[in-house]
Amino acid sequence: MSKEPEQDPAAENPEELLDLKITEPKDWAAGIPAVTVAMVDILKETGFVRGMEGLFHMNKKGGFDCSGCAWPDPDDDRSPIAEYCENGAKALAEEATTKKLTGEFFAENSVADLAKLNDYDIGKKGRITQPMYLAKDATHYAPVSWDFAFKKIADELNALASPDEAAFYTSGRTSNEASFMYQLFVREFGTNNMPDCSNMCHESTSVGLADAIGIGKGTVTLNDFYDTDVIIIMGQNPGTNHPRMLSALEKAKDKGSKIIAVNPLHEAGLMGFKNPQKVKGILGIKTQLADLYLQVRINGDMALLKAIEKLLYKAELGNPGSVFDHEFIKKNTTGYVAFLDSLNQYEVDDLAKAAGLTVKEIEQAVELIKNTNRIIICWAMGVTQHKNGVATVKEIVNLAMLKGAIGKPGAGLCPVRGHSNVQGNRTMIIWDKPKPKQLDKLKEVFGFEPPRGHGYDVVESIKAMDEGKLKVFFAMGGNFLSATPDTLFTAQALRKLKLSVHVSTKLNRSHLVHGEEALILPTLSRSDKDVVNGEDQFISCENSMGVIQMSKGMLTPVSEHLMNENQIVCNMAKATLGSRSVVDWDKYAKSYDAVRDVIAKVIPGFEDYNQKVRLPGGFYLPNPAREGKFITEKNGSVVPFNIAPLPKHELAADEYHMTTIRSHDQFNTTIYGLNDRYRGIHNERRVILMNENDMKKAGFSPQEKVDLFNYDDGVERAARLFVVVPYNIPEGNTATYYPEANVLVPINSVAAQSNTPTSKLVTIKIRKHLA
Repeated sequence: MSKEPEQDPAAENPEELLDLKITEPKDWAAGIPAVTVAMVDILKETGFVRGMEGLFHMNKKGGFDCSGCAWPDPDDDRSPIAEYCENGAKALAEEATTKKLTGEFFAENSVADLAKLNDYDIGKKGRITQPMYLAKDATHYAPVSWDFAFKKIADELNALASPDEAAFYTSGRTSNEASFMYQLFVREFGTNNMPDCSNMCHESTSVGLADAIGIGKGTVTLNDFYDTDVIIIMGQNPGTNHPRMLSALEKAKDKGSKIIAVNPLHEAGLMGFKNPQKVKGILGIKTQLADLYLQVRINGDMALLKAIEKLLYKAELGNPGSVFDHEFIKKNTTGYVAFLDSLNQYEVDDLAKAAGLTVKEIEQAVELIKNTNRIIICWAMGVTQHKNGVATVKEIVNLAMLKGAIGKPGAGLCPVRGHSNVQGNRTMIIWDKPKPKQLDKLKEVFGFEPPRGHGYDVVESIKAMDEGKLKVFFAMGGNFLSATPDTLFTAQALRKLKLSVHVSTKLNRSHLVHGEEALILPTLSRSDKDVVNGEDQFISCENSMGVIQMSKGMLTPVSEHLMNENQIVCNMAKATLGSRSVVDWDKYAKSYDAVRDVIAKVIPGFEDYNQKVRLPGGFYLPNPAREGKFITEKNGSVVPFNIAPLPKHELAADEYHMTTIRSHDQFNTTIYGLNDRYRGIHNERRVILMNENDMKKAGFSPQEKVDLFNYDDGVERAARLFVVVPYNIPEGNTATYYPEANVLVPINSVAAQSNTPTSKLVTIKIRKHLA
């Protein structure tokens, strides 16, 4: 048994406990407390005038897109009160803060001292105001000019033996315009090493849907939610991760829809909603959301889906033609008979047991969907971050195909993306596996030969760093270290780099785990006014449902030394490529319109981009599957039913399955606060939620201190000093917050086909903490 890499004080949150307080979990989300908490954050970080100006323009037509989740804005009229949620307001408070990190701050605080802070305290320090450089063997970052920064990057990139010794990461916050220019530079430089945050979240969706229906995106619009009979929500916690979805669910309920929630934890935002913009919500009256709550075991979704399909098949046999949409199946699918035969190998009782449910519970779900094809199936990380994530996505497609629940009003597939432009990044060809047609188009428009081989994704990049194959790492946003698996292994890999560069708005832990040299390049946020050549500019983003809309910042930036992401890319490209470039980088640095004009030439669906993006509310990208047309590379115009085995989960007597989750005071790796009020956990993040029966069997008491271990690949990984919290979660299952528990997620435990880290299912052992 080998040990994990030596403990790196900078790599993860300090092993320190705060003052945990526990209250009863909520059975509803939002309400007046959401308004109160949001306003407290805004006033504390931005002040009243700046904060209110930002909130008034957030997600409004002609305003700026929230930098949080990718839930779509209404196509029609938007709320005159607040077209944002509690966590959207917190996101604004984070980026619009008036706190500043100047050269003096970095002179007074060494990298080692900053690393002793937890992620919450690091993030609350403020906005970075000028480029910062950490020289080799230096202990402190120091301010430098933009010219110095671009020359340093250019020198290191041009000194590489091959362009493939560099990797270029992208966060979902990056705009369409900056994303397009970024991938253009990377490809003209000569590599497809473009890991991005999709690799860690919905890559299983992108792969599964592209294989099945020909497009790696969802097929519904927001209006479909108001014209459907049943909404199934799997592996998703909208109350925390996509709170504005609650308004759509409430409206759907008002119109008669039924909701089936599928989740190992009873999440407040799936049970009830107190709408603070309605009188009844202000009065504390909640809308009941889930009509049926199926508390599956972690990764019990595949077993549940197969059980539903088998029971539907039984009902179809009893009344032929009344349950399955045979016309749809005949016209659009292949492999129907073989798929039904595959279901015969399973017994419903066994499937129910594998799912952690009773047959009666599954029968209730079948009754809700049996007699309608107006069904929307939503999902998020609880489905995708498993070894069988792609197969489960395809099983969701199987169910939709049996019912003909796709390509018609009120029906379809709805993967809910977790970051505001992560879908747009991929549309702009931020991808380590670009299609030949995309590369051909780049060559046709720009006149250079793009690299054709596949590049590194996130997991492959980390391994390449560790093996010395990568020398330079450039991150366009994000907090790479805290977002990725196997924290200590990843930190060890990052430290082997010659140069690490991060384009950021605020300080995060990735700045403190670095290569021999490091740069932090401060950029504008979504809410910042972006002025180029004396004119206010706007960018554009794509939401979860394929709508492209403008985003125009309104607030005065905290520093005159910030640079927008598009200009950072163009200046870096100009410095690096020099006279060998065939791209007019100065032209694109000066004009977003010029960028959009060339996007219109390269990316299908963006014709007349500059005109359409200026329409109030933007425009929808083409989506053949939304219209019931399936154009796949492998299967032509038909969708194959996918036959996948049931995942097997065997645990030793002292083992548990762990899933990593967000707290309510969190967006991805950004920690807004230390309270998870919906789950009743306050002032602590180093907790592990356990079933009370498991606690009794193991001899653990409530709030006992424990250490957590994973032993995949014969390596001992440890997350020490956690507190046990009794919780309503299936036996054998546990839950922890990330990034604190990412140290336990093995680098080699990934989803088949998508290579997504399996952050939602990690096998662990729990032992009493030894002081």
